[in-house]
Amino acid sequence: QVQLVESGGGLVQAGGSLRLSCAASGFTLDNYAIGWFRQAPGKGREGVSCISSSGGRTSYADSVKGRFTISRDNAKNTVYLEMNSLKPEDTAVYYCAAGGDYTIALMIPTYEYDYWGQGTQVTVSS
Repeated sequence: QVQLVESGGGLVQAGGSLRLSCAASGFTLDNYAIGWFRQAPGKGREGVSCISSSGGRTSYADSVKGRFTISRDNAKNTVYLEMNSLKPEDTAVYYCAAGGDYTIALMIPTYEYDYWGQGTQVTVSS
């Protein structure tokens, strides 16, 4: 079955780190750009980061620049989001989406991208 599966979320203290994974099943990510989005309690979904299909171009929301790093490993059919220096305001459900380079780069949180994962919970305490 064709799907994206996020993993790696959990509970960490402020200042800690997590690495999220977005793994594809039933298709290869080589031809897709990937975006990471998140939805915090009581807030709408927002764009966090994205990476082009080639891996040569990345982008980050101002709120996470310098703290988060997106990367891809096509051999593992997986995209990663390394999150460092986590803050309580980073608490959210994190989703990944696959789509064309142009539309992913726009980071529209409600866009009907080709594929969406079910999300993984990240909770940052204190």
